[in-house]
Amino acid sequence: MKDTSAETKDGTRKKSGPANFSRRDFITKTTMALGLFSIVPRHVLGKGFVPPSDKIGLGFIGLGKQGGILANKFMTNSQAQIVAGSDVWIPKMEAFKSIVQNLYAEKRNKTKFEGITTFLNYEELLEQKNIDAVVIATPDHWHALQSIDAMNNGKDVYCEKPMTNTIKEGRAMVDATIRNDKVLQVGSMQRSWEKFAKAKEIVASGKLGEISRVFVNVGDPAIAYNLPKEEIPKGIDWNLWCGPAPLLTYHHTIAPEVVDKYPAWRDFKETGGGILSDWGAHMFDIVQWCLGMDRTGPTTYIPPNDKNFVRGLKIYYENGIEMVHEDFGRGWAVRFIGSEGTMDVSRSFLETTPINILMPNGGNSTELFKNQGNHYENWLSAIKTRTSPICDVETGHRSATICNVANIAYELGTTLNWDPKKEKFKGNSEANKLRKRKNRNYAL
Repeated sequence: MKDTSAETKDGTRKKSGPANFSRRDFITKTTMALGLFSIVPRHVLGKGFVPPSDKIGLGFIGLGKQGGILANKFMTNSQAQIVAGSDVWIPKMEAFKSIVQNLYAEKRNKTKFEGITTFLNYEELLEQKNIDAVVIATPDHWHALQSIDAMNNGKDVYCEKPMTNTIKEGRAMVDATIRNDKVLQVGSMQRSWEKFAKAKEIVASGKLGEISRVFVNVGDPAIAYNLPKEEIPKGIDWNLWCGPAPLLTYHHTIAPEVVDKYPAWRDFKETGGGILSDWGAHMFDIVQWCLGMDRTGPTTYIPPNDKNFVRGLKIYYENGIEMVHEDFGRGWAVRFIGSEGTMDVSRSFLETTPINILMPNGGNSTELFKNQGNHYENWLSAIKTRTSPICDVETGHRSATICNVANIAYELGTTLNWDPKKEKFKGNSEANKLRKRKNRNYAL
């Protein structure tokens, strides 16, 4: 097997070591799980000719469910070419390579397409000269390290949301983006959707009047890892999966061999930020956008009195607007309350009361505002023009910070006063310690 050792930043060597293959039918069973099962029509994939020298060479880090979904998005774009992938699961690498190559062969009407290389260690992928940019779809605890390493290696970055699960890592990503003059897009793709753009337009227009309160319903805060130990399956480098996080005991729900639903690593603070963070990176992000707060954030967080409660956190902006993490009965959604009306928005609906705020000429909005734009094309265009994408690194950091501070507030059960300029808590050393974590040395 190929030596996958790589040098760490402190000069030591780490090696992922040989891993055994999983069962033979893994590739077949993971085709749908990877999200790569749909054959895109050739007239869509092949429309227009772009010289190879003008294509953006893409490397994918994280080849599970979300990585497969994103690969499908980028394979429809003739401006980009997927050339490599990296994952700690050997069978997932094989499945990704096989499926992507077959789809590209279909695009070019060839019997076989060569050109996808795979790496167990993502650092080797970053050394490849034919890669201009990387798509990072690993668990949250890897986002910052991999993004910063990528930019330090001259790559632009598409990073899945939430951007980070610690505040200090988020600021480090911003600094690395600026230092390297790179384009980083965060995967909070609702900003590209017509529905949410219309919601922003309504708030900015003043049609709701003065906004006093916003309800945001997303999932529960993160909890400490508490799953029972299971045998580590063949085909995965578990030490490398944990990486900078603590070396957890394996459980199939956080890293399944075959992904039929999103893995549960999102629930735990060691690897994610709870569904509060996972969906908060979408819905708190929309609040930030609509209120024009992309470069700042709230200043006060007041958790419920009972530390067992998973809803009820009250969050205040400096201008007095109150934002409440609360279930108002409409699924994962946002409700804006203004002096002249209210507005509810989610992926499924956009509604105002009175209705004429949204539909001044009458009618039904159900069939309107369905265009989802192209968050991925936006990033590729920004790379070519060297401009800022719609959800840039500072934007992603500020939205992730709300989620991270919210998790800290729920964990400590005390009012937190946050300075969004200094990015520090006022008068709370315990909370300030939670702005970062000590990364584990995962070298073998």
